[in-house]
Amino acid sequence: MNHQQGNVSEAVRALQAQFGARVSVLPDICAAHGRDLSLHPGMPPDAVAFPESTEEVAQIARLCSAHHTPMIPFGAGTSLEGHVAAVRGGVSVDLSGMNKVLEVGQQDLDCLVEAGVTRQQLNADLRDTGLFFPVDPGADASFGGMCATGASGTNAVRYGTMRENVLGLTVVLPSGEIIETGGRARKSSAGYDLTRLFIGSEGTLGFITKVRLRLTGIPESISAGLCAFDDMEGAVNAVILTIQMGLPVARIELLDEKAVRGCNAYSHLDMEEKPTLFLEFHGSPQSVKEQAERFGEISLEHGGGAFEWATREEERNRLWTARHNAFYAGLNMRPGSKALTTDVCVPISRLADCILETKADIGDSALIAPLVGHVGDGNFHLVFLIDPDSAEEEREANRLNDRLVLRALAMGGTCTGEHGVGLGKKALLAQEHGSALGLMRTLKHAIDPQDLMNPGKILP
Repeated sequence: MNHQQGNVSEAVRALQAQFGARVSVLPDICAAHGRDLSLHPGMPPDAVAFPESTEEVAQIARLCSAHHTPMIPFGAGTSLEGHVAAVRGGVSVDLSGMNKVLEVGQQDLDCLVEAGVTRQQLNADLRDTGLFFPVDPGADASFGGMCATGASGTNAVRYGTMRENVLGLTVVLPSGEIIETGGRARKSSAGYDLTRLFIGSEGTLGFITKVRLRLTGIPESISAGLCAFDDMEGAVNAVILTIQMGLPVARIELLDEKAVRGCNAYSHLDMEEKPTLFLEFHGSPQSVKEQAERFGEISLEHGGGAFEWATREEERNRLWTARHNAFYAGLNMRPGSKALTTDVCVPISRLADCILETKADIGDSALIAPLVGHVGDGNFHLVFLIDPDSAEEEREANRLNDRLVLRALAMGGTCTGEHGVGLGKKALLAQEHGSALGLMRTLKHAIDPQDLMNPGKILP
């Protein structure tokens, strides 16, 4: 696509005339909006706008479009593939100020939120209703960002990803037009599924400003625990059998021995430094008891040790906080390092093969790379710990990452289960989708003919 440079300074002046101090060109603010949690270099925008409503986002889009100026949606900045980098400059549009829970439909198990609402904020707001939103990517991400990246996380094995838990969206197109997709009905056969078109689009098609979400009842009983295994093969095979038998486990997370070591040090735990599964069961007291007992039998068959239970809420929170902090625990293992994170997802039947071959690759390398995974749905992550001044280490991490992705694709998997494509996996997307990339480009051009929405992302 041909990108018109346009006059960014004119666009910024027009925005400042419209929004005053809510459009900033301060270097520190611009720098903070040009980077995420990834190793990708920060690329600051020329300005940052802070809208407070869908209508204001539409005004920003119209002004930027008139001046051929790129627009980059920004939520919480917790993405992992360079999604917020201003590759071609332009205006970062920070939606964090749009943070109202607009409606809660207790009887219909749904709610309407603005894009800047975070999952922790929503669940705190829902606490007295007996409902919660189950998609948990770990970071306290905003719902606009979670939709844009197609987020999932620890609960996805039971409750699904953002694609399954979003009923509808309000979207501002690059032209400034406002559209509504989906609705409150639980199913529809009316026309193209535009909601899913925007979920996972990574800000390249428009601004998601409101999200209608499915909600779930808080389970009557919750029990969590961890189980260490003698080897990785036993741990992964226990997961595969658990899923194939239809055991309705709510979360089933894997940490390899390096990740366990890092979590012990960072979160002050004393787990055995072995491949370990973190699990959680939801349901009635009797069903939770039965699920836990059946998993105990499966784990014993595959070399699992004694199950350590956490039934009280504070114990469960401590356990899952340690799991969610695995990224920071990894960085703590090599002070001063930076993290190159990656993820793939494969059919559950190939999970053991993919993980064991990947572990062998890492074993042959000098790099430290803890492995963690939402293995109940075949998704796992590596955190490569790299000396920020070593180009050689970064090349080695990229080499191993490429091998991992090609391995996953050969097994019928995907180059990313939940992190998204962003900048980091553009080159690999063609190997996954082949000629379908042409249709993706056609859709992008139809919606964003000037290539102004988050340019340089996804499509190689």
